[in-house]
Amino acid sequence: MANSIIASQNGKEQDQAIWFSLRQAIAKSSGFQSWQQERNISSDVDLDQQVRRYLKETLETLAY
Repeated sequence: MANSIIASQNGKEQDQAIWFSLRQAIAKSSGFQSWQQERNISSDVDLDQQVRRYLKETLETLAY
């Protein structure tokens, strides 16, 4: 049982590290920066929320 808890915690840490790296890469992309400018998004808005919204809108556009 203890091994599964440790594995689960390690998996969460890995997921968080991957998300952090992905979020940073997306935030640096020209597409994301253009998207921010088009929507006049304040820098006060949490970067995590911005990236999630950007990904959602991008995927919705691609779904059409």
